[in-house]
Parts: sequence; structure tokens; C-alpha cells
Amino acid sequence: MAGACLALNDAAIAGASDAAEPSSSAIEIIGTPEVFAPGIASTGYAEIRLTLSPDGRTALWFSRNRPGGAGGYDIWISRRGIRGWNAATPAPFNSPTRDFDPAFSSDGRYVYFCSDRPGGLGGDDLWRVAVDADGFGTPEPLGPAVNSAGNEFAPMLSADRARLLFSSDRPGGAGGHDLYVARQIAGHFEAAQRLAGAINTSAHDFDASYLSDDASIVFSRTPDFSDGRVDLYLAAPQGERYDAGDLLPLTVNSRDTNSYGPMRDWSQPDRFTYSAQRDGAQSMDLYLVRYRLPSRIADSVREDSADNAPRR
Repeated sequence: MAGACLALNDAAIAGASDAAEPSSSAIEIIGTPEVFAPGIASTGYAEIRLTLSPDGRTALWFSRNRPGGAGGYDIWISRRGIRGWNAATPAPFNSPTRDFDPAFSSDGRYVYFCSDRPGGLGGDDLWRVAVDADGFGTPEPLGPAVNSAGNEFAPMLSADRARLLFSSDRPGGAGGHDLYVARQIAGHFEAAQRLAGAINTSAHDFDASYLSDDASIVFSRTPDFSDGRVDLYLAAPQGERYDAGDLLPLTVNSRDTNSYGPMRDWSQPDRFTYSAQRDGAQSMDLYLVRYRLPSRIADSVREDSADNAPRR
């Protein structure tokens, strides 16, 4: 979501219209969002898109202005010890360019992320780096089936590791950024396709994540990166298509500040993470949100999956 980060102001957006009250019954938010690792991950700087490893012991996120990194945008890492989260350090696979939007795979073997480092196709491209006992390997671009000469943001691999969800402003979309999916078969990605249905609009639709049913999508939408507020929406699957999405409630969104960067929490199936400026915070902080999906959604996904098992 580099394009959003370059232009969106962390402060309340003066004159922005109030978010409409949501009417969706597709998700239940449990309690209120909980700030993640205050003073370690959530600080006075802008911290965005938290991803947690499946064992819950490693946290990655990015900051666009935290000092001490290799470039303007850097990915940061903290590991959990007996007494809680340890001091954050820049991830070793950062570059002098922009590195952002990290996302663990469901098995913890890879971290997917965005970068405009050399070796891509232009703009911000999607990369991945292997995770092993010694740390991280050498980053590799995802290639032309996924990347383009435009900008790709917020990669997120489904739990079955068969579908890569991301956004792009490449030509041929409905608006600014649109949501795309690339299927992975035998370790290789097929050409990315725009998500079908009404989910892609004339606005910017970006920063998307599958939820615990591996089908429902929570994502960000804004009419204008330069001065429009960003809100989180939930889109429900309708077969292979998606509806336009319903606004999440004001326990998650805010009437006057931005909410974006959602990511499924692999360590706890009933949580997702996101970034927001809440409760008088100086900048964007990282939050944990507990939720519940209606059983009717999960049941329909299980039935559909039985008939359409992903190819590997």
C-alpha cells in the first residue's frame, strides 16, 4: 500500500464525510480492537500491516518513518520471549529502497512483501523470502504472472496456499487499485486475474486479506489516496464472485481517521490485524481484532471447496 502511504495523512481528515453505519451481518466484531505491543511495535511512528507467524512468536510490520532502517519504508521484526515481545529491529532482508506490506504464509515458510528494489518489473512489485532456522533467505520477485509495470500492494496467500490475493493499479481495472488473485499450482503462479463481481469499484480497492473461512475478504477502500479517508470493508463470496462489500462497524473503522492494512492472524483463527490512528494516538498503530463469521458462510465455503478442490 505504498501509494496510500505516500499521500494519506495520519491525522483526522478535515471535512471528510462521516462513514455510513454498516448494515452487514456477515461478520461479528467481538469487543474492541487491542493495540499490539505498545512501545515496541506500536510507537509514535507510523506502523502498518502487522503479520504474525503461525506459532505466534514472530511479528513483522512496516513503518514509513521509523528511524534506524535501511530505506524510507522498512519492515520491522520482533520476537516473543518469555516476558513478551522483544525490542524491534529492522528485518535483514530490507533494501535501501521501499520495503513494505509483509505477510507470512500459513505454514510460516515464506514472507511475501512489496518492494521497489531493482529486479522487478517497475513500480512496487511483489517479492517473497524464505524463512528457515537461520533466519531469512534471499528475496525473489514473483515474476510477470503476478507483477506488472504498475504498482502491486499487499500480497496475501490463502491458507491452502493456492491463491495469492493482492491489489494493483495496472491498466484494465475498474478504477485506481483493484483486487487481483493469482492461482499457485505446483509452486508456480498462473497469470493474475481481477476478482470477479462488484468488489472492484471506481475507487481504490486494496490491502485485502482472506479471513478464517479462506474466502471472505476484509479490505480497504478510499475514493482518493490524496485526501479521502480509508475504511475497512468485508466482501462475502458468491460462488466465484464477490459482492461490493459492507462497511465494518465503527468499533473498527472511525468517523474521522484512516483504517487500513488488514491481515489474517495465522496464530489465532478468530483474529485479524489492522492499522489505525485511534484514541488520541500520534500516528498509525497496530491493532488486533477478534471476530466471528456466521456459520452459514463457513458452511457454504466448505460445500464449494468439496466440489472445487484447489489444484496443486
